[in-house]
Amino acid sequence: MTEELAPGDIDRRLRLQFPGIETDLGANWLRVASPDMLGVFRFMRDDPGLDFAYLSGLTAVDRLNSFEIVYHLQSLRHNHLGVIKLNADRAEPSVPSVSGIWLGAALQEAEAYDLMGIRFEGHPNLRRIFLWEGFAGWPLRKDFLQVGQGAFKPGLPHFPKEGGERGLLSGPNWTAPHQAGTEDRN
Repeated sequence: MTEELAPGDIDRRLRLQFPGIETDLGANWLRVASPDMLGVFRFMRDDPGLDFAYLSGLTAVDRLNSFEIVYHLQSLRHNHLGVIKLNADRAEPSVPSVSGIWLGAALQEAEAYDLMGIRFEGHPNLRRIFLWEGFAGWPLRKDFLQVGQGAFKPGLPHFPKEGGERGLLSGPNWTAPHQAGTEDRN
């Protein structure tokens, strides 16, 4: 059975290698901030005690004030895993791409970009992979459906390029025109 490596164990190893690193320990995760994040990730992959040779998952979480990028790392040799989190600025979310460290990150970073708008600096081909180029907004952000503004409009009122008298969706904070005798959704 795969075991979770205690965040404190990862933290101790990182502090020995990167004395100025900033960390925050959670119950089963470690938040990391360093000017050399690629060096930190490379160390976690190459360190014989950690041996995080496999990135099993990369995702992003919208925290309303910032974004959290979550990396699920695994050592097949030691049969343990660890969860590392990075914070990204809300206005211009950007973190370094780890696709040069874990090849499997390329697709997962492109997905996080396509749906959340997080830029992965140094990614070899960062582009939309599910939505078309020119799609306005980032559909997995909480502000896309106006959740952060106290409203909740589940789903879109119509297909984004449909337009007509129902309005053209032109951004993440869309508003469908409201006319007497019509409904926002069919």
